[in-house]
Amino acid sequence: MKDTILLVGHGSREPSGNKEIEQFAAEWRKRRPDDRIEVCFIEFSDVTLDAGMANAAKGSKRVIVVPLILGAAGHVKMEIPHHIAHAREHHPDVEFIMAKHLGAGTKVLQALKSKLSKAMLALDAPDAKNTGVILLARGSSDKVANGEIAKMARWLFEETEHEMVDLAFTGITFPKVETVAQRQVACGMKQIIVLPYYLYTGVLIERIARQVTRLQSQYPSVAFGLGKYIGFDDAIYEMLDERVADAKGEGRKEPKMLECDGCKYRGFAEEHGFGHHHHH
Repeated sequence: MKDTILLVGHGSREPSGNKEIEQFAAEWRKRRPDDRIEVCFIEFSDVTLDAGMANAAKGSKRVIVVPLILGAAGHVKMEIPHHIAHAREHHPDVEFIMAKHLGAGTKVLQALKSKLSKAMLALDAPDAKNTGVILLARGSSDKVANGEIAKMARWLFEETEHEMVDLAFTGITFPKVETVAQRQVACGMKQIIVLPYYLYTGVLIERIARQVTRLQSQYPSVAFGLGKYIGFDDAIYEMLDERVADAKGEGRKEPKMLECDGCKYRGFAEEHGFGHHHHH
């Protein structure tokens, strides 16, 4: 029996966001025609984690759980491992392996640079030296996850000619995009591009568009551009292929450590009823 790949999206209150993930999975199936690829969501969907894992287990001996998530915060460190433990208990004959989340790396940087270049062209390709960039992410209470996003902002600065590349968050933590925009305007930026650090559309992407419109009205002498979220980028498909290969141990003498192995949150999770086990 073949393996099943279970792609886990976050889920959105906006139906078009979940539909986009389904379309993303459909495109990935075309790229991997020999694989069975199923989809579930962490929340805001009829097919959440337990249902998705139960479906993936049918007719399978091994399920590779692949988080379609950029940052390793609570969903990756605690919630998905908890549901994997639940699936192992209910499907003892099926091996469940959790692949690494997407994370922050060179391929994500490649995708961000592509979106930034297109946003610059939409502003008639102004001088990068007086065009500020605001990398705008969801934000987390997990400082490590926020630090990974900060790394991407720094890498964008290192590999472009923009003199200001700053980080802002739509929720949970600070600074907010309005504060960062005010700072960049005060520092003399003539154009500002807001670059969403998001994989797909949803309620927050719509909110970001409204925020950029308000910023343009607040600072009429500054041109504001809104980059597109990462979406169906080849770099993301390549990363997913790598995550699946690593989870299977292909090309490695030993299986790669899983995301939740050795995690400092593991003890906390177990104390609060979210214990999980690792019977790979």
